[in-house]
Amino acid sequence: MSPRDHLLSSKDMARFVAQGFLRFDELIPKDLCAEAIELFDRNAIQRVKYDHRPLYDCWPGLALREVFALPRVRGIVESLVGPEPQHDHYAIHTVAPQTKKGPNLHQDAEYDVRFEHFDVQVSIFFHDTPREMGGTLFVPGSHFRRVHESQIGRYHNIVGQVPTVCKAGTFVVWHHNLWHAGRSNRTDTMRYMFKVRINPTVKQLRLWDTADLHDPEIEKILGTGQPWYGQEGRLETMNRIRLWRALTGDPSFDIHTWLGRIENRPERIAEETLAAV
Repeated sequence: MSPRDHLLSSKDMARFVAQGFLRFDELIPKDLCAEAIELFDRNAIQRVKYDHRPLYDCWPGLALREVFALPRVRGIVESLVGPEPQHDHYAIHTVAPQTKKGPNLHQDAEYDVRFEHFDVQVSIFFHDTPREMGGTLFVPGSHFRRVHESQIGRYHNIVGQVPTVCKAGTFVVWHHNLWHAGRSNRTDTMRYMFKVRINPTVKQLRLWDTADLHDPEIEKILGTGQPWYGQEGRLETMNRIRLWRALTGDPSFDIHTWLGRIENRPERIAEETLAAV
């Protein structure tokens, strides 16, 4: 099957817009997971690599290229950033056995002020990652909150945070500004997480399977807040509406007229009236 047979649905995309990430458990076959871990164990791959070239040209002859050639993986990636995505950089994140990590919540790309367009980052867990091994922690719905990278490092816990406790082969794709942190590894085994940042090379407009674009469930997904939002959840809903409008090309989309009520300004009405004359 081709990547086009594995595109995300509109509801999947709404979940990405709302929470800033999507998780796919045990997506990568076990044999490729084992090959990747073997490469990491013998330091066969450069630890951090910046190289702006086509994503599918990276890691020739290695299991990592096979991972990104999987139709399901390509379908997910291309739904978000389009065909022919560009590799930005990759890193092999490790936490040694019996390593305690303090609070290190952060946002990678505070310098990236884009709103309607975004990069994605992919985190792949090639081995089982139980709670005591730490895993990567994500704060759902934090991708619209731009902060200086380490400004949020003082926070130990945020209600609603999600630790990545998973089986081998789990694949997480996330917005480049999502808050995240590496956690302590209390096991006797090295923990690996392979991360890739991917850039779009096309306009991010209806790249996914839009057959369910008008499903009423989408508005519910986009309107459901996170427990840490408090009263500011209304601002996050408005950010989601703006991004959904950009991704779908529908400037009229709204939820409970959150944007409509501030767009209905007298000066805008006058401008539109003049334009219609």
